[in-house]
Amino acid sequence: MINSAMTVREIAVEVPQSTRLFEKFKIDYCCGGNRPLTEACASAGVEVAELIEMLAGVYQADRTADGAMDFQRLSLPELITHIVDKHHVFTKEEIARLDSLMKKVVAAHGDNHPELHKAGELLGRLCADLMPHMFKEEQILFPCISALVNAAAKNQAAPFAQFGTVNNPVRMMMMEHDAAGQILRELRIVTSGYSVPADGCISYRTLYEALAGFEKDLHQHIHLENNILFPRAIELEAQLAA
Repeated sequence: MINSAMTVREIAVEVPQSTRLFEKFKIDYCCGGNRPLTEACASAGVEVAELIEMLAGVYQADRTADGAMDFQRLSLPELITHIVDKHHVFTKEEIARLDSLMKKVVAAHGDNHPELHKAGELLGRLCADLMPHMFKEEQILFPCISALVNAAAKNQAAPFAQFGTVNNPVRMMMMEHDAAGQILRELRIVTSGYSVPADGCISYRTLYEALAGFEKDLHQHIHLENNILFPRAIELEAQLAA
């Protein structure tokens, strides 16, 4: 049962399709997902009772939907594979496309729309942060989590890790997620919610649509890690240490 005392994070974990509603109403469910639903609704200017009714409908649809992915039921290696194959691959491909589009639009419209220069700067910072972030996850954190799963399957103790507990890289990744989330919020403000001006060309519209899609995918990407993968990995390590 969904109620106003639940946090946004709890709802997003229990009802995966709720993230679509949260995106629609600009409610942060990844980095800022620990707020109670009442507080999040107040900030977004949404009636909490109305949103709960919509969430209940999404919940019922989730229960009857065919092929809906239940991320809680995936094993940790399966969840990692999903994150890498879907979100990391998408992010890497879109970074190259967005960089090219941004340069093209700034060159054509930057004089009349100086906010594009700021948007380009923010996008550059975001992309420069995300590439090493994903590399560290793929080369350090995710293999560590997989090693914990293997140890559990063999009824062994947690393997030695140079960084100590898995909490340490998780904490770092979550800090970097927070930084990415802040840049996304600034991008949305600078672009007026990705609103294309009247004199915007096809490339301008394509850029803003791509940025909106990039934001949505990154929200889901961070949600799966912050709210599902990382807590489960920490819990597994604690079980092995008990």
